[in-house]
Amino acid sequence: MGFLSSGRKRSRLAPELDDQDLGQLLKSLLANTDLCAAQISGLLGEDRDDWDLRTHRLGVLADHLNETHVPRSWAAREPDNADALALHAWARVARARHEGALENATGVADDCLRAAEIAPQDPTPWVVLLKLARLEHWTQPQVFGVWNEVLARDRWNREAYLSMLGYLSPEEGGSRLQILEFLDSLMLRMPANVPCAATELTAHVGQYLAIVGRGGVEALLARNHWSHVTAKQALDRVAHTWVQPGFLRHARLLADLNTLAYALMAADRRREAAPVFEALGGVVTQWPWQAGGDPLTEFDRARRRAETAP
Repeated sequence: MGFLSSGRKRSRLAPELDDQDLGQLLKSLLANTDLCAAQISGLLGEDRDDWDLRTHRLGVLADHLNETHVPRSWAAREPDNADALALHAWARVARARHEGALENATGVADDCLRAAEIAPQDPTPWVVLLKLARLEHWTQPQVFGVWNEVLARDRWNREAYLSMLGYLSPEEGGSRLQILEFLDSLMLRMPANVPCAATELTAHVGQYLAIVGRGGVEALLARNHWSHVTAKQALDRVAHTWVQPGFLRHARLLADLNTLAYALMAADRRREAAPVFEALGGVVTQWPWQAGGDPLTEFDRARRRAETAP
């Protein structure tokens, strides 16, 4: 995916990011969900071996459709369609994340395993199963078993690495030490421009937000997080390379640039943030901006501060 054309553009929440075909599909779904199974099937049928793009599209569609009948109806009508089964499973997991509970977890797992059987090369059913494993608090041997199935098919799957970050976090029963060990292992062998390149920075932003969320004196001193050696080095590694056109090409590049812009502003590195905001072209993601309130308001405030940096 390339950058949007430069220049200041009105900020907007765009779950499809710069995927114009997906954006058109989301607009048509708003108009008429009854006609959408064929359109979804057609879109997911494009670039069938581009696992990064397919994971992005399935994830956005699952979030968009999780309160509709579409995923369930499509899977019921085409029970041997791996895309239909994966979308149905992912939509149920997405809905459970919002509602706090999942009905029939076994059925979701069965859909994932059936999709994996139908499309054995596709990592997406295993990506969804990894999300289910987090939600259902599976044991580490079970989770790492699913994780290895993803990696066997798509070595640098962004969604899988971010799922593992969540699973290993203190909030989900892991620890800071487990996250550090996971990141150390990743950084030893990860190329700088793969789809999961933002895993380390995402971990630092997550830790920073956890400190802010505690309130009190800790929140007042949260900015100090970015002066620690590991956090500073994580920003130094990516602040200038990521904005170079063509350096990163994965489907969720603009989501990662949102994370970078937020981190640079939190670290008071406003001058470095300015070209990141320019590269974003006004495309805003909910996370991490929503931590401060309305994401569009927070994004615009931060962008203005970056543009007027001395």
